[in-house]
Amino acid sequence: MAPSLAVHARRGAAALATAAALAAAAAPAAFADGSPSPAPGLYGTADPKFDGVFRQSLALVAQSATGVTPAKAAVDWLAGQQCADGGFPGYRADTSKACDPKKDEFTDTTAAAVQGLAAAGGRSEAVKKGLDWLKAHQNEDGGWGYQAGSPTDANSTSIALGAFAAAGQDPAKEAAKGGKNPVETLLGFQLGCDAAEGERGAFAYLKDDKGLRADNLASAAAALATLGKGFLAGPPKQDADRPVKALECSGDAEGDKAGPKDAAAAAEAVDGYLVAALDKNGGYLLPSMPGAPAKPDQGNTADAALALAAGGHRAAAEKPLKWLQSKESGTAEWAKGQPGRLAKLILATRAAGGNPRDFAGTDLVAQLNATGPEPEKKATGGMTEEDEKKDGGVTVNVWWIVGVGLAFGAGIGFLISGRKKKQQL
Repeated sequence: MAPSLAVHARRGAAALATAAALAAAAAPAAFADGSPSPAPGLYGTADPKFDGVFRQSLALVAQSATGVTPAKAAVDWLAGQQCADGGFPGYRADTSKACDPKKDEFTDTTAAAVQGLAAAGGRSEAVKKGLDWLKAHQNEDGGWGYQAGSPTDANSTSIALGAFAAAGQDPAKEAAKGGKNPVETLLGFQLGCDAAEGERGAFAYLKDDKGLRADNLASAAAALATLGKGFLAGPPKQDADRPVKALECSGDAEGDKAGPKDAAAAAEAVDGYLVAALDKNGGYLLPSMPGAPAKPDQGNTADAALALAAGGHRAAAEKPLKWLQSKESGTAEWAKGQPGRLAKLILATRAAGGNPRDFAGTDLVAQLNATGPEPEKKATGGMTEEDEKKDGGVTVNVWWIVGVGLAFGAGIGFLISGRKKKQQL
C-alpha cells in the first residue's frame, strides 16, 4: 500500500531538515550581541538551538583524535545534555527541565553524542544509556529514523551504526531487532544495477513509492557505516592506498537488479559513486536537498573525503581535500569559528594521512580549540602533533600538492537531523 499523504509530508520534512543540516552551506546566526556562548563548556558562539549537541560531539571527537584532551567543562556540558531516558536533544537550554521524548530527542544527536563521549573517555555510563536509547527506539525493520516513530532513513541508521562501532560493539549483534540486522537494513537503501548509470552504488536517504533516489549526504554517511566505522577513522598506513572500483554490472543493466552482496561490497560500490560524483564537478559535491542552490557543498565534500580515506582510498580522498584547501572553495572562511565544520575538516584531513595543523597553512586544531574552553594540559589519547609528523612523514601540503566542507555541515556526513531548513552547523 502506498504511504499516505501525511507520511509523505513527514518524510519530506525530515529529508529537507536533515539535508539542510548536513549540507551546512550557510553559517548559523550568531548571538546578536556577538558575545560568547551563554552555556559554559559549549563550543562556538552561534545559536546552539539546533546543532549544539552535534557540534560539541564532533569537536570532542576531533580533539581526541589529534592528541588534545578536551576540557572537563566541555565534556560535562555534553553529558549534561542527556535526557533521563538516555536520548539527546539538539540542545537543552534548561537542563533542569525534563525532556519531551516525542519532541526533544533525536537519533542523530544521540548517536553523535555517544561518539563524542566515547572519544573523550570516562563517561561509560552515559555512553551505555545512549546506546540503550538507540536500541529502544529502533524501528521494526532494524533501522532508525531521525526521531522515534519516523520512517527509517539511511542517514540516521548510518550514524547509529557508527555509535555502536565507536563504543566497540558490533551493531549486527548488539542492535539486531527481531532477527533484523541493521546493517542489512541499511544496504536496502543502496541503488543497484537497475538504477541510472550515474547513480549506481549510491545510497538513497528515504524509501518511498517512487523508489530510491541517489543522495550524496546519505551516500557519504553509509560509506562509513558499511565499513563498520563512525566519525573517527584512523590514518591509513604509510603509502597505503587502494584503487576505487565502481559497481560492476553485466548484461542488460536496465533489467538487471544485481547489486552489492554484502557490506564490504556495498562500501566499495558507494565509494565508486562518490568518486564519480566528485570528478564530475572537479573535486566537490553539490547539495542533495531539493531546491538548494547548485553551488559547491563544502560539508558534504569533506564527508566524502573522510569516507574515501576510511575505505583506504587515499589518492581518491586527496582530490576533494585539495579542493577544500583551495582559495576558490572558500572553505577557510566557511569553517572559521564554526566548531562542527572545523572538526569535520580535521577528521577528514587526519583520515587521509595529512596534518590538520597545516591545512593550506591553517592550524585547524588551534582554531577548533579557540572556539571553546581551553583544553586540558595533558593529552591522553589520539595523536600528538609530533606523532602526526612521524605517521606518514608528510604534511597536508605535500599530500595534496598534486591537486569538504562537512557533510553534515553538521552533519557529518556525517550527519545531523533537524527540524528546519536552517538547522546547520
